[in-house]
Amino acid sequence: MATPLTVAYHTLGCKLNFSETSSIRRNFEDHGYTTVDFEDGADIYILNTCSVTEFADKKCRYEVRRALKYAPQAKIIVIGCYAQLKPVEISEIPGVDLVLGAAEKFNILNYIEGISKSSDKGMVIAGDVKQANSFIDAFSFGDRTRSFLKVQDGCDYKCTFCTIPQARGNSRSDTIDNVLENVNKIAAEGVREIVLTGVNLGDFGNGTEVIEGSKPKKEALFFDLIKELDKTDGIRRFRISSIEPNLLTEEIIDFVAESQKFVPHFHIPLQSGSDRILKNMRRRYLSQLYRERVDWIKSRMPHCCIGVDVIVGFPGESDADFLETYNFLNQLDISYLHVFTYSERANTPATEMGDKVPTEVRRQRNEMLRILSHKKRLAFTQPFLGTVRPVLFEHTSNPDMMSGYTDNYIKVMLPKKEELINTIGNVRLLHWEDSHEYVAGELVNLPKPAHV
Repeated sequence: MATPLTVAYHTLGCKLNFSETSSIRRNFEDHGYTTVDFEDGADIYILNTCSVTEFADKKCRYEVRRALKYAPQAKIIVIGCYAQLKPVEISEIPGVDLVLGAAEKFNILNYIEGISKSSDKGMVIAGDVKQANSFIDAFSFGDRTRSFLKVQDGCDYKCTFCTIPQARGNSRSDTIDNVLENVNKIAAEGVREIVLTGVNLGDFGNGTEVIEGSKPKKEALFFDLIKELDKTDGIRRFRISSIEPNLLTEEIIDFVAESQKFVPHFHIPLQSGSDRILKNMRRRYLSQLYRERVDWIKSRMPHCCIGVDVIVGFPGESDADFLETYNFLNQLDISYLHVFTYSERANTPATEMGDKVPTEVRRQRNEMLRILSHKKRLAFTQPFLGTVRPVLFEHTSNPDMMSGYTDNYIKVMLPKKEELINTIGNVRLLHWEDSHEYVAGELVNLPKPAHV
């Protein structure tokens, strides 16, 4: 059959998925395929899925239908976490032609010729997740002023609500040497900021060389990695995407506080402020350790932005447990929340727990924390109004405006100057736009676009 020439991609979920989709896209382009927009009608659609919430599963089905609307005869391939967890279920979605598991997704090109639209059911190639036992590097660029660089994959933690170990396998990492090589490639493309990504980023160093039947010794620490990255040339900013509180050591915090490249921004999953619920979740810390991490960050970097993941409606979460979480977050000097409503995930211990929280109660708790997040973001931003901070400029959907983030993750909007896109310049923060949660800014001391 004739080889299809055009491919469209859609990514659901985390920054790690975005980095992997970008690497798969470059592999296709290297083999002569042309990338097109999703709406343009491609010969092949590749959907990289997430399965953190029930909504993500439904979103996958929606994207399959959307692809068929634009190109009814297109070959549709589904990869990612949902594909590993529910391959047969996905293969029965009308229009899906191929489902690839965690160990197979980076070899899509090997399976293209075998795709047939004549079958009523998609082909499934998804082995046991234990087969995903080697590290495949990935990074994104081309569509952003920043790059997501994958340095770690998989997770050895056994949180009772989480399917990620089932979808991505055990913790494993890149080598520091290969990370540095990828950083040089990214810098050569003119990218200004790299966001380090992974499933359990702070666990970097596990499984750099996987030996069958035994767990390899830890060859490096996350702290070793960031020390080497701080010495590199070409990248102006490094940002840590998310790191577990028990792995965010004072040593790492102190290093970021003194670094000229690592920005003052941490995203630290909490999940609950109730120690009883944390124990039921099998998290590896209690609320006191979390508080100590936040206090230490703020003692070293008062200007640091701190984001928090939190789950509402976990089985057994009483009104008192939720109130404990709310009060804990309200008292903490944090900057914003990512709020997730608990949803039952198959084959996780939490599904077997009793005392389910009613759906409407989950929704109400979610809304309360979203309102709190808005208040926290405003409270964090206000002290910086009138000050000048460095901003990395990028395009927006508004042709007359450009946006960007300060080093400490405050979103800024200001009138567009095309020559400044993908440069870092000083911006005075003027006033808070409450409805959109950004700050209006004005340029101060224009940068030289040819150099920054």
